Amino acid sequence: MTLDENAGRQPRGLLVLRTLAMPKDTNPSGDIFGGWILAQMDVAGGLMASEISMGRTVTVSVEKMSFDKPVRMGDTICVHAELLRVGNSSMDIKLEVWARQLVGAYEAQRQLVTEGVFRYVAVDEKRRPRRVPDNPSFFTR
Repeated sequence: MTLDENAGRQPRGLLVLRTLAMPKDTNPSGDIFGGWILAQMDVAGGLMASEISMGRTVTVSVEKMSFDKPVRMGDTICVHAELLRVGNSSMDIKLEVWARQLVGAYEAQRQLVTEGVFRYVAVDEKRRPRRVPDNPSFFTR
């Protein structure tokens, strides 16, 4: 998806995480590391997956990942999560990262930075897959 295709688009899903990109998270060019953004997405997705499954979850895959815009130091990123699918023990959650400058040169408009689909599996205390129970706040079978 190009930046032009994102014009006018609004975030989809619940706002799960909001954080500030700090100097320690930058590469030599001054942009935020993609790995840092990926980690923030996984934290947000894991929070939602644990709420949906009412317990412990693990990340098993990331797919359809694309980086459309660099994040700069001082940008605030917001991670929005949308439940796409619930299987017996797995959940697919689409995560979108939106950014805007809030420190220094304030920007009113947020822009889509990246998005991807993360798969989580609900696990029991022995780390074996367990059934995701119905959770009317998010889904019912």
